[in-house]
Amino acid sequence: MKAVRIKLYQNLVNYKKPTSFQLKETYPLPPYSTVSGMIHSVCGFTEYNKMEISIQGTHHSKVNDLWTRYEFSGASYEEGRHNIKIKASTINKKTGKQVEKNYGVIRGISTAELLVDVELLIHIKPKDQALIDVIYEGLKNPKEYISLGRREDIARIDEVKIVDIVSEEIDESKVLQYDAYIPVNMFDRNDFTSNATIYDLNRYYEIVEVKKDIYIRQWKKVRVIHGVMNRNELAEDSRIVADEDNYLVFFA
Repeated sequence: MKAVRIKLYQNLVNYKKPTSFQLKETYPLPPYSTVSGMIHSVCGFTEYNKMEISIQGTHHSKVNDLWTRYEFSGASYEEGRHNIKIKASTINKKTGKQVEKNYGVIRGISTAELLVDVELLIHIKPKDQALIDVIYEGLKNPKEYISLGRREDIARIDEVKIVDIVSEEIDESKVLQYDAYIPVNMFDRNDFTSNATIYDLNRYYEIVEVKKDIYIRQWKKVRVIHGVMNRNELAEDSRIVADEDNYLVFFA
């Protein structure tokens, strides 16, 4: 099987945790849904293409930065309470007539956690191997700048390579070369021991109708260990997956 290997660099980046608001916390590595979204955007895919993804990387440090936050609760505008007034037109369900209403928005500041000098090693293995060349060309010749995380988090692509993926048994223990997301069911406890953080990460979503004409995104998640570079290791006689240049791969 073949995959596309990407090496990229980002200066300052936030991979936002969905549950963080006052402090916009970041994951240590981009979640699968973020990487998948980047690939689909770069390639111009208009529907979801199944692919396995391996995400590894490092960062130098963390800093905090200010950002502008807008709070909109659908409340009517109140002078002295709201900073911004928005005019909107709605249809009165009883009369069928158009009604104008002013809504209030509160603008303030909050704090975002940023990773500094991020280097990522990502492997993409589409289920349809015919898409290998499409992904490769999309990354080598993007139509616009590539971002990963927030829209302003520009990614510098340092390498794009089509590689062969092999499974093999190692005859000596192997230390992680990068921090990595490792699916919890990928190894037996004796093969990989870690006290690292466990995340339930978004993988992809399906559009689900919850009631008539009302749809939501229902996320499929994957449970992973955040393995740490130069600390966690794979035991000898473990079966691993790697590319042709001996980079470990942890597909999910």
